[in-house]
Amino acid sequence: MTRFNLPDLGEGLQEAEIVRWHVAVGDRVAVDQPMVAMETAKAVVEVPAPFAGVIAALHGKPGDTIATGAPLVDFQLEAANGTVADAGVAQGGVVGHMPETGEIITAGHTGARGTGHRARVLPAVRELARKLGIDVEELRGSGPGGVVTLDDLLAARTAAPLAAVAPLPVAAPSAMRPAIGLTETGELEMLRSLRRAMAQSMTLSRDSVMECTVFDDADIEGWLPGGDYTARLLRAISAGCRAEPGLNAWFDGENHGRRLFQPIHVGIAVDTPDGLLVPVIRDVAGRDAAQLRTEVNRLKAGARERSLPPADLRDFTIMLSNFGVMAGRYATPVVVPPAVAILGSGRITRDVVATGHGIEAHRRIPLSLTFDHRCVTGGEAVRFLAAVIADLQLPA
Repeated sequence: MTRFNLPDLGEGLQEAEIVRWHVAVGDRVAVDQPMVAMETAKAVVEVPAPFAGVIAALHGKPGDTIATGAPLVDFQLEAANGTVADAGVAQGGVVGHMPETGEIITAGHTGARGTGHRARVLPAVRELARKLGIDVEELRGSGPGGVVTLDDLLAARTAAPLAAVAPLPVAAPSAMRPAIGLTETGELEMLRSLRRAMAQSMTLSRDSVMECTVFDDADIEGWLPGGDYTARLLRAISAGCRAEPGLNAWFDGENHGRRLFQPIHVGIAVDTPDGLLVPVIRDVAGRDAAQLRTEVNRLKAGARERSLPPADLRDFTIMLSNFGVMAGRYATPVVVPPAVAILGSGRITRDVVATGHGIEAHRRIPLSLTFDHRCVTGGEAVRFLAAVIADLQLPA
């Protein structure tokens, strides 16, 4: 019997969810025949068969989450003469690569020291454990393949001795409301796919970034007819990055260093029924308005269909949240590390402004710029925002 473990489906993602099986136990498969559709935090990926043979076992059912490196399919291999052979247990991987590092390993976690392997831990969980002073090497993972999950970490935190605190005042029985049971509030829905990935990203951002937000407005009353709102915002971000390159960067908090980038790759937050997805527009400064519009349309359609390849969902150097197309004037957009800045654009409104000719009503775009104050100064942030506003206020 030959065992095929879930390979790295791209980006170093640590898990994927089974969407549907294309094969069943007893089926004979050929090399590269699609076996299963796996949904990662970024895309739905078809995993092909690495061997020719007969399916002996499927490890999981639709809806199950499988850790990278955990068992996925068992095969009875097919020999050259067409017979089925028993080749013993082996590890397989055909999609992407399976890196072996000190943090993520192929072997299962035993939950104890002295095995020669470190615990399998999601990056956000490891970072949070470090901040809480919890040694993840002492935890026994309850996730697929022995992965240490956020629940394991919280359980360990809860089990630690707590200092005594004064009890909270309790209202009189007559004033207390009846307890609300789970059946009255709806069943608990576990976060999956994009929403689960969003929760992990936001936890990492909360624990890793010192966020600060500044607000202002761009007067666009002078825009010529037919302007492309999103293309103008992307061009304005390029102008901001030229003025202050430090916002088109990544920050390494552990080593206290930053990496500045020449090309500007903008991650655009796209709202989908499954959750938030961030496709990336490459080399924004090197494209004209028509090219930007074509690329935005392609990425948005692919995001909503979950058909974008992993290459379109990685390595943004700065972010844009165009929430104003739906509602909202100002916001505090969240910086996703290792990036250091995100620009939010609110709903265009017609505001009363004082001009040299009197009181007039002008169209204005509300802008919200969140930046990582660990590596971006307030002066850099407002100079970036001023350059964005100056570009947006040009007629064309």
